[in-house]
Amino acid sequence: MAASPQISVVVPVFDEEGAAPALAREIAAAFAGRSFEMVFVDDASGDGTKAALKALSAALPQLRVLGHRNNAGQSRAIRSGVLAARGPVIVTLDGDGQNDPAFAPGLADALLGGPPELAMVAGERVKRQDSRAKRWASRLGNGARKRLLKDTANDTGCGLKAFRREAFLALPYFDHIHRYLPALMLREGYQVEYRPVGHRHRQTGRSKYTNLGRLWASVSDLLGVMWLQSRSRDPGGVEEA
Repeated sequence: MAASPQISVVVPVFDEEGAAPALAREIAAAFAGRSFEMVFVDDASGDGTKAALKALSAALPQLRVLGHRNNAGQSRAIRSGVLAARGPVIVTLDGDGQNDPAFAPGLADALLGGPPELAMVAGERVKRQDSRAKRWASRLGNGARKRLLKDTANDTGCGLKAFRREAFLALPYFDHIHRYLPALMLREGYQVEYRPVGHRHRQTGRSKYTNLGRLWASVSDLLGVMWLQSRSRDPGGVEEA
């Protein structure tokens, strides 16, 4: 494995013993022949997720396995992975296997081929393979967020994203930040683009979110991001004298 890969694929996992090893193999196949690493971050799973991934690392030298001592949530796991990543370009996927890794290299290529101001290329799920109730709640939440934050995003819940590591680490961190990355990137003066990506049925495990739980968190988060936007001032660029 290269000491400084071009791309670091960061995957947060929690109780995904059934999905995580197969997902790691798919990611490795999708990025074969490229300079990359995989950073799986186990968020204090109660099953054998971490052990299953560690056992796989001998066969996949690009695989690194990190673990939280305490459960801290998806956003914290993503941040832990980004902090540990060696590559300047980060690609994230959800750990349940519903994001199709075959679309990940295309997002990374779009980012690498864009101007320096382009900080993120985010996936937007087409033909979502979720329940009708989950799709309805997501459509409602995305619509409200898009109107209030003007972030131009139709699907911030898609875990498949490519972004520049330095841009992500410049953002103010808070729990659930992964759903507000477009708005926060735009706030910092970066450009954001979107690409359609595939979506798959969950094969193992269960969702870690409920519609009611997500609604309560979303209201608090929306107010917080709106406040951050209101307190931002654009310097119009920085020049060294």
